[in-house]
Parts: sequence; structure tokens; C-alpha cells
Amino acid sequence: MNNERIQQLIRFVQEEPNEPFNVYALAMEFINDQPEQARIYFDQLLANHPDYLPTYYHAAALYADLDDRDAAAELYEKGIALARTQNNSKTLLELQRAQQAFEEDEDEW
Repeated sequence: MNNERIQQLIRFVQEEPNEPFNVYALAMEFINDQPEQARIYFDQLLANHPDYLPTYYHAAALYADLDDRDAAAELYEKGIALARTQNNSKTLLELQRAQQAFEEDEDEW
């Protein structure tokens, strides 16, 4: 985790609060070392920028890792629906594959 980059991203969020990429980049900075902090940023994205498609893949995977499987399942469904609405076939396929792996993992529980 790069503290200098995090501080820069926080400044970007303050300067451009309506730019979802800056919040997304912050979430991605925290995802490995501080997943609960990443979740806060993903929750912010989902609340304030629900049409920002890149959020869904990583947020769903993080929630699954944090054992919030119901939220992860819901995010996969919402992301797939949004990808269809946005006609984004590449992201749709990625989300469908991730959802399938998630469901197969769930079957093993």
C-alpha cells in the first residue's frame, strides 16, 4: 500500500467528488491490506455511483472474501444486469464467470 498515492487519491476525491474513478482507485489501494476500508469506499461507490460498472466485480469478490455472501451474490446480480443495460459484453462475461465460480464455491460449503 502506497501512502503517498493514497493521499493523492484522497485529494482527487476532494477536488472531484462526482468522479467515481477516484473513489474506485482508493478502494483498490486498500483491497489487499485493509479490506474493511476498501469496503467503505465500495459502499460509497454503490450508493453514489450505482451505474459505475467496474465497482461490481471487485466489490462482489471482496464481500465474498469477507464472508458476506448474500451481499456478494446481490452485487453479482446487479452488476450483470447493469452490464446488460450498458451493452458491455466483456464485463458481462467477466461478471458471469465470477458469479459462476462464486456459486460453485458456495456449493462446496
